[in-house]
Amino acid sequence: MRLHRLDLTAFGPFGTAQSVDFDDLSAAGLFLLHGPTGAGKTSVLDAVCYALYGAVPGARQSGQGTTLRSDHADPGTRTEVTLELTVAGRRLRVTRQPPWERPKKRGTGTTVDKAQTWLSERDPVGGTWKDLSRSHQEIGEEITQLLGMSREQFCQVVLLPQGDFARFLRADAEARGRLLGRLFDTRRFAEVEKRLAERRRGTEARVREGDAALLADAHRMQQAAGDTMDLPDLTPGDPGLADAVLSAAAVARSTAREQLTVAHCRLAAAESARTAAAVALDESRERDRLQRRFAEARERAARLAERAAGHRENEARMARARKAETVAAALDLRESADTDHRRATAAETRARALLPAALADAGAAGLAAAARRAAEERGGLESARRAEQRLTRLLDERSDLDRQERADADVLDEAEAWLAQWERTRDGLREAIDTAQQAAARADDLAARRDAAAQRLTAARQRDDLAARTEDARRTALDAAERATRARAHWLDLKEQRLDGIAAELAAHLTDGAPCAVCGATEHPAPARRDAGHVDRETEERALADSRAAEVAHAEDERTLSTLREALAAARAEAGDTPVERLADALAELEDAYARARDAASLLHSAQEELRRAEREHALRTAARQEAAVRAAARVGHRERLDRERAALEEELTRARGSARSVTERAAELERDVARLTEAADAARTAEDTAQRLKDADARLADAAYRAGFDTPEDAAAARLDDAAHRELQRRLDAWQHEEAAVRAVLAEPGTAAAAAQPPADVAAAQRAAEEADRRVREAASARDAAARRCAELDRLSARCADGARRLAPLREEYDRVARLATLTAGTSADNDRRMRLESYVLAARLEQVAAAATVRLRRMSSGRYTLVHSDDRAGRGRSGLGLHVVDAWTGRERDTATLSGGETFFASLALALGLADVVTDEAGGVRLDTLFIDEGFGSLDDQTLDEVLDVLDSLRERDRSVGIVSHVPDLRRRIHAQLEVVKSRSGSVLRQRGGG
Repeated sequence: MRLHRLDLTAFGPFGTAQSVDFDDLSAAGLFLLHGPTGAGKTSVLDAVCYALYGAVPGARQSGQGTTLRSDHADPGTRTEVTLELTVAGRRLRVTRQPPWERPKKRGTGTTVDKAQTWLSERDPVGGTWKDLSRSHQEIGEEITQLLGMSREQFCQVVLLPQGDFARFLRADAEARGRLLGRLFDTRRFAEVEKRLAERRRGTEARVREGDAALLADAHRMQQAAGDTMDLPDLTPGDPGLADAVLSAAAVARSTAREQLTVAHCRLAAAESARTAAAVALDESRERDRLQRRFAEARERAARLAERAAGHRENEARMARARKAETVAAALDLRESADTDHRRATAAETRARALLPAALADAGAAGLAAAARRAAEERGGLESARRAEQRLTRLLDERSDLDRQERADADVLDEAEAWLAQWERTRDGLREAIDTAQQAAARADDLAARRDAAAQRLTAARQRDDLAARTEDARRTALDAAERATRARAHWLDLKEQRLDGIAAELAAHLTDGAPCAVCGATEHPAPARRDAGHVDRETEERALADSRAAEVAHAEDERTLSTLREALAAARAEAGDTPVERLADALAELEDAYARARDAASLLHSAQEELRRAEREHALRTAARQEAAVRAAARVGHRERLDRERAALEEELTRARGSARSVTERAAELERDVARLTEAADAARTAEDTAQRLKDADARLADAAYRAGFDTPEDAAAARLDDAAHRELQRRLDAWQHEEAAVRAVLAEPGTAAAAAQPPADVAAAQRAAEEADRRVREAASARDAAARRCAELDRLSARCADGARRLAPLREEYDRVARLATLTAGTSADNDRRMRLESYVLAARLEQVAAAATVRLRRMSSGRYTLVHSDDRAGRGRSGLGLHVVDAWTGRERDTATLSGGETFFASLALALGLADVVTDEAGGVRLDTLFIDEGFGSLDDQTLDEVLDVLDSLRERDRSVGIVSHVPDLRRRIHAQLEVVKSRSGSVLRQRGGG
C-alpha cells in the first residue's frame, strides 16, 4: 500500500482546503511531520484513517460526526477528506464526507445532510477515473479486503503509536493478550474455548437431568405402588441407582397384578346383584305408573261431565258465527263507505269556510271556474314583477352614483392639499440622504482604522503577557537544567561507587559448591565484604530514575520556553513597541468617532425609503385626481338616463298593483285564492261521490242479511266473531273433543284396569335396593380400575427408567470426554502444567514471531546489546504464555522489559512496532506496506542512539518504502530534509510542504 495524495477541507483544525503530496515527500524515503502542540499533526493521520475506514483511531472515534468538523470553517463549507492510494496494483481514490449540520437555504434554522462516500479507480491506460461505488458498506468491505487489515490493525501497523507499544512492553500477560487478540483476530480460538465450556456445561446439565429424571420416576413408582414397593434411600450420582430402581419396580409390578385379579372377581359378583335389583325396580315402577294413570283418567271424566252445558252453548254460538260469515263482505263494504263519506263531508266544510260569502253555496263546477279565473289573473302579473325588480336595481344604482360623487369630491380635496406641499417635502428628504451618505463613507474609513487599532492593542497585550511568561519560563528552565545536572552527577557518583563495590554484591550470592558467575570456581575462600558506604542496586536505580525525571522536566520546560519565545516574536512583529495605554487611548477615540458616524449613517436607509414612499405617493395622488375628474363627467349623462327609466317603471307598477302595496303582495293574494278555490272544488266532488257509494252499500247489506237468515243487518253484525274470538272458541271445542277421546282410551286399556285391581306398588323400597347394588358395583369397579392404572403406570415408569438408564450411559461418557477437553483448553486441567489457555497458546506463538522480527532491528538500534525473547513461564500463581523479556549482551542476563530506560524503551517499542507490522502484514496475506508513520518518542534519545534509529528507519527504504516521523524534536528538522509542517493560527491550521523530491 502506497499513499499518493491527501486532500482535506474543514477537517479538524484545518478550516480551509489543504493538500499533502505524499509522492513528493516519499521521494526522499524519510520525511518529517512537525509543528507546535495542538497544531494538527495527529489530525493528518486521522484524516488518512478516516478516508480508509470512515473512523479515526482510538478514543477519538467517539462523536466523530461533530468533532471531525473544523470550528474554523465557513458555515457553508462541508467537511471532506479525499485520499489517493495504490493497493494491490490498483490506483484508488476514496472521498468521505461526515454528517453536516448546515444552515437552511430557505428560512431560519439548520438541517443535517447525511454522510457521503465515493470510491473511484483510475484507468491505467487512459488515466481517467471511474466511479465504483457510493455505498458505505460496499466501500468499507472493499477497502478492508484489499488491505487485509481491520481499522485496529491498520492503526497499529501503519500509524505506529509509540506510547501504546511502550505500555505493551511493561504490560502484564492479560493486557498483552488483549492487544495481540485485536491485531491477529484470535477470537475463533477464544470461541473454541467458549464453545467447549458451553458444551461441557450442557452435557453436565443433561447428565444431571438424566439422574434427576431417573430418581423422579422411581419416586413416582413408589407413589403409584403405595405400600407394596420398598425403595432404598438413593441420590443422583449413585452407581447402583438404576439397578435398584428396576428391581424394586419388578416386585411392585407383580404385586399389582395379583391385586388386579382379585378386583376382577369382586366386580363380577357385584354386577350380577345389580342386574337382579334393576329388574325388580323396573317392575315396581311400571305397576305404579299404570295405577296412577287409571286414577287420573277417572278424575278427568268427572270434570268433563261438569262442563257439558257450557260445551253445548259454545257449539250453538259457533253455528251462528258460521252463518254470519256470509254477510261479512257486505258489512265491511258498508262500514268503509260510511267512513269515507264522513271524512269527505268534513273536508268540504273546512274548505268552504275559507271562501268568500258569494261563493259559499256554489257547486263544484262553479268553484273550479272561479279558480281558473284567479290563475289567469296571477299569470298576467309576471311582467309587472320584472318591472318592480328593475326599479329596485335602478334605485340602488342611483344611490351608488351619489356615493361615488361624494367620494370623488373627498379624493380631489385631499389630493390638492397633499400636492401643494410636494416640492418642499422632496427637497428636505434629498438633503437628509446626502448628509447620511457622507456619514456612511466616514464610518467605513473609521471602522477600518478601528479594527487595525484593536488588533494592535490585542497583540500588545499578548506581547506584554508573553514577555512576563517568557522570563518566568527562562528562569524555570535554568532551574530545571541545574536540577537535571545535579541529579545526573549524583547518579554517576552512585554508579561509580556501586561499581567499586560490585565484588561484594556478587559475593553476597555465592554458595559453597555452586560455580562463581565471574570465574566459575566452586570454592570461595575469601569473598569480598560490603563496607559501610556500599551502594546497592536499588539505590542506584532510584538515583537513575530521579535523573531521568529531572531530564524529562528540563526538556518539557525547554519546549515551553521555545513555544513562548516564538509567540512573543510574533506578537512583537504585529504590535511593535508602542505602550498598551497609548494604543488603548487611540482605540477609544476611534470608537467614539465611529459610533457618531455610524449613528448618522444609520439614517440613510430610512431617508431613502421615505423619499421612495413620497415619490410613489405623489404619483398615486396625481393619478387619483385625474381619475376622479373623468368619473364626475361620465356620471352626469348616466344620472339623466336613470331618471327617465324610473318614471316609466313607476307608472306601469301603479296600474298592476291595484289596491295592494306591491306586485308581489298582489300575486300572493291571487295564489292563495287559487289554492282555496281548487281545494274547495275537489272536496265538493269527493263528498258527492262518497254519498252515492254509501247508499249502494246499505242496499247490498240488507239483501245479504235476509238471505243468511237474520231478521236485520244489526243481528248479523252481532253474531259475527272477529278472528281472535273465533280461534278461541274453536280451541275450546277442539280441547273438549280431544280430552273426551283420551279419557275413553285410557279407561278402555286392559293392562291399566288389571294393574288398578292389584295392591299399591312400593317403588321407594325397590329404588333403595337398586342404589345399594349399584354402589357396590362402583366400589368394585373403582378398585379394579385403580389396580389396572397402578399396573399400567408401573409398566410405563419401569420402561421409561430402563430407557433412561440406556441413554444415560453414552451421555456420561461424552461428558467425561468434553470436560477433559474444556479444562485443557481453559488452562485449568492438571495435564496443562503451564495453565495456558488455547487463545494464549496461539498468541504466544504470534508473540514469539513478533519478538524475533523485532530483534533484527533492536540489535541494530542498540549496537547489538539487546535482544527481545518470548517467555512462557508462569508469573506467580497466574497463567503463562505471554511473557516478554530482554536479553542484555553486556551482562548476559535476561530481565523484564519494564527495567529499560526511557530511550531504551523507545527504540525497543519502535523495534517491536516494526516487527509487529511485518508479522501482521504476513498474517493479512502479505500486503505490501510502502508508507509508514511513526508518532513521537524521539525526544528521549541521545545523539548516537538517534543516529542508529534513523539508520534503521532509513533501511526501510530498501524496498522503496517511505517512513513519516511525527515529532517535536528540533534536531530532526536538521537531519531530515523532506518536511511537512503544520502551522497554527487563530483562523485555523495550514500545511506547508518543502524539501521533497
